[in-house]
Amino acid sequence: MESLNCESLGTRAVNQRLRSLPDGGQARLVHPRGRHNLAVGLSSRLSIDIAGNAGYFVGGLGGNADGTGPDIVVDGFVGWGVGENLMGGSVRVRGSASQSAGSSARGGTIVIEGDASLRAGISLKGATLAIGGNAGAMSGFMAQSGVILIGGNAGHGLGDSLYEAVIYVAGTIDSLGSDAVISEMSDEDVLMVKELVSETGLDHVDATRVTKVTSARQLYHFSTHNHSAY
Repeated sequence: MESLNCESLGTRAVNQRLRSLPDGGQARLVHPRGRHNLAVGLSSRLSIDIAGNAGYFVGGLGGNADGTGPDIVVDGFVGWGVGENLMGGSVRVRGSASQSAGSSARGGTIVIEGDASLRAGISLKGATLAIGGNAGAMSGFMAQSGVILIGGNAGHGLGDSLYEAVIYVAGTIDSLGSDAVISEMSDEDVLMVKELVSETGLDHVDATRVTKVTSARQLYHFSTHNHSAY
């Protein structure tokens, strides 16, 4: 395993070294000290451990269209936009995440073992976002496809302007956003949540006791009949 000192190398050099690793390579990033843009734009199948807190956009723009990519673990907290525009691979955060976790992520899996702040999963486009704790207000805003699992409580405006993404919540929901509705859980939904729990390790979630949130599909096209929902 290659050890990279973020403090002495700097962000650019660290990312260059990571890109030079072959498929199957392993790296440990030490002294990250909340640096932004660590481990971004990586497409190889790598195993990366970040030993401490990371800043904005860690693991963003990573992976490939076929869902493959690096597996990144952050042993701490992260700033805005963890896993932004992820295509494949995975990002796991041992702590909590700031705003917009998984924004516009198209593939792969993002796991936040702690809490996620505002707008988690905003504009999600096919990835899986699993949050062990609570999720802040406006989570799932304009999420177009993919799955969001919230192991705790959800803040106000959950799923506002939701498209085809599905949100599962193990705890309470402060309020739903525009065009979001609570839907009945099917046997297929229960099975999906069980698989997500197994995959992510969020085993405090009981798949038979979650709430499913989907789109009411009233805001796909503007209509004066639905003006009050905008």
